[in-house]
Amino acid sequence: MADIKTRVQGIDPNLRARDIASMAKETGNIYLSISGIAERARQLNVALKHELHGKLEEFAIVTDRIEEIQENKEQIEISKFYEKLPNPTIIATNEFLNGQLEIQYKDGTETDEDMF
Repeated sequence: MADIKTRVQGIDPNLRARDIASMAKETGNIYLSISGIAERARQLNVALKHELHGKLEEFAIVTDRIEEIQENKEQIEISKFYEKLPNPTIIATNEFLNGQLEIQYKDGTETDEDMF
């Protein structure tokens, strides 16, 4: 699986209206579709959060005094990059509509292509 940041560079970060009927066709149930999208969005959110914190920790300087906090331009640029990425829900919805998600029922039956 490709890096999340590189895959989502071309996605429009703005919300758009979606055809609910076409989303329901994939699973036969709109609630199941939205539940799968929401779960994938949670996974993406956690992955992006851990990645961002890992990169920011490289710049962390441990000091005992609060006054000694320094701003680093590279740290600010990394934060701005992550702020510009599309919302995880938009990414997950895009993955679902492109057939990149596989939603499994609790009884083990499957739909779509790749499991989140």
